[in-house]
Amino acid sequence: MSSSQAPKRPQPASPTIVAQQQEVRDRLPFSDTQDFEDATRGLIGRRDPNAVTNEAGTVVWDNSTYDFLKGESPDTVNPSLWRQSQLVALEGLFEVTPGIYQVRGFDLSNVTFIEGDEGIVVIDPLLSAETAAAALELYREHRGDRPVKAILYTHSHVDHFGGVKGMVSEEEVASGAVEIIAPEGFVEHAVSENVYAGVAMGRRAGYMYGAALERGPRGGVGAGLGQTTSTGQVTLIAPTCTISTTGHEEVVDGVRMVFQMAPGTEAPSEMLIYFPDFKALCAAEDATHTLHNLLTLRGAVVRDPHAWSFYLTQTIDMFGDDLELVFASHHWPTWGQERSVEYLGLQRDLYAYLHDQTLRMLNSGLTGSEIAEEIELPPILENTWNARGYYGSVSHNVKAIYQRYMGWFDGNPAHLWEHTPVQRAKRYARLAGGVDGLVANAKEAFDAGDYRWAAEIGNHAVFAEPDHAAAREVLADTYEQLGYGSENGTWRDFYLSGAVELREGKFGTPTKTDSPDVVRQLTPEMVFDALAIQINGPKAWDEKILIDVVVTDLDVQYRLRLANGVLTYSAAPQREPAELKITGNKSALPALATGSKEVILASGLELSGDTDALVRLNAVLESGDSDFNIVTP
Repeated sequence: MSSSQAPKRPQPASPTIVAQQQEVRDRLPFSDTQDFEDATRGLIGRRDPNAVTNEAGTVVWDNSTYDFLKGESPDTVNPSLWRQSQLVALEGLFEVTPGIYQVRGFDLSNVTFIEGDEGIVVIDPLLSAETAAAALELYREHRGDRPVKAILYTHSHVDHFGGVKGMVSEEEVASGAVEIIAPEGFVEHAVSENVYAGVAMGRRAGYMYGAALERGPRGGVGAGLGQTTSTGQVTLIAPTCTISTTGHEEVVDGVRMVFQMAPGTEAPSEMLIYFPDFKALCAAEDATHTLHNLLTLRGAVVRDPHAWSFYLTQTIDMFGDDLELVFASHHWPTWGQERSVEYLGLQRDLYAYLHDQTLRMLNSGLTGSEIAEEIELPPILENTWNARGYYGSVSHNVKAIYQRYMGWFDGNPAHLWEHTPVQRAKRYARLAGGVDGLVANAKEAFDAGDYRWAAEIGNHAVFAEPDHAAAREVLADTYEQLGYGSENGTWRDFYLSGAVELREGKFGTPTKTDSPDVVRQLTPEMVFDALAIQINGPKAWDEKILIDVVVTDLDVQYRLRLANGVLTYSAAPQREPAELKITGNKSALPALATGSKEVILASGLELSGDTDALVRLNAVLESGDSDFNIVTP
């Protein structure tokens, strides 16, 4: 986009989208208002205004930006997503049942407070320290200044642990005054997800949560699971108690807990918690009021819907007879034994159906994209609000299941060795008589309401000639209409974010999750892995470097070896002498991932030997780009 050209403002919904929205209104059971009754039940108090700032006075969360979510849905928002966003934007302190309280609408996730004999047990302290502190303040304003006795992390995603230091300090945990309880594998997965592919995930998360979108009917309305992510300080305190066995019981401050392990479901490390004295189940993120992601659009390891459905069956078997209440780390609770078991069963059936039917069609020769077009949910699931695809979608979840079992290749030899997007785009442009021909065809498809085809053609035009103004315009207009029609909150955010970048330029990565607290939890092996993935292989082909790393507080020595363009490590005794020895505590090791001699020395690590080895290592490191292109080549 030319710097002198004013960005085009969002456009109204086209006749095609207006008609689609009306079809949704006519088809889905909008007369069912049970969710609104449940989402407002037990409201005790609100924080008004609900804007949270950091120490510098910068706003890191402002739920009031969603105050426009009132009345009937406008034509620029899918009516089903509008309904979900109205529900998710509801905020305040809620009494779930006497002794259990939730603060909702303070971040992407919920925080839950369980009252014990003297203090409280906190479940999932949000994403940022600032929003967590605000939520705790609201709780204490209405329930008294009860001390935190334990923090429970239900799983390893950042919106369920990042706010921990807004509620407790490391000193309180170290003294034994506060327990931190988490499922087995929590630290490994919490840290690795935000470090190994953190740059790419963070950039795409900006799209997924609509970070650059203005709030409003033509912009950000919410991500389906929650409204968006806060942008405060991500913190982490390591667990003091690890749960590894289903049926394991703990009592903290008189609060009895029975744990159910659910690894490989919504997160690699996840657990559900039953509170017998309350007859209440915390379903973590395995049962929410939406179809969840099997492969999140920001990127992740593909999740296992077969295990997901198995664990929900186990949940019903273990707790269903006595269960009176289900609450989760997102959305609103479900009350009553019959309703709770029905809710868990429908969620279970949803993931099982997608898994089994994808495998059935896969084994008949259909590819992931074909299955996504063919599959139909049973009427009971199609018309159940908690099974709608606000966060995950049937379409991209089916493709994820295909990927999990079959990989990226669909078996068609034509797809085995395709040209890159830019090279394909240039060849498509030649077929169309140039980029102008592609643009003309894209406009024709746009005018006909065939936005999927307009997006494909327009994308080729932009990749063939990124500065072609008409190509960028038609593609941005197309993405906008696709966003307006999307029931899925993250699809809407992706489409509208693409339009923003085509019209206004890149907005980078607004939210950072690889905070100092997260990085500090890296094991030595994870530090070395983080270093290895930064090696520019071709630049390092002819380099050989041997470095010993002595971790004093772990009493272990590693050999780092760079050769043949790859960095490897071993704790075994070595025959060949190292060029350099680095000595220090585990907590200082993350400095190694920078490759910088100055940073390494400033961390307190000691160097002995040829420090030129660090200079040579640093010369072949290549850090990620948090502003890489997405909708342009």
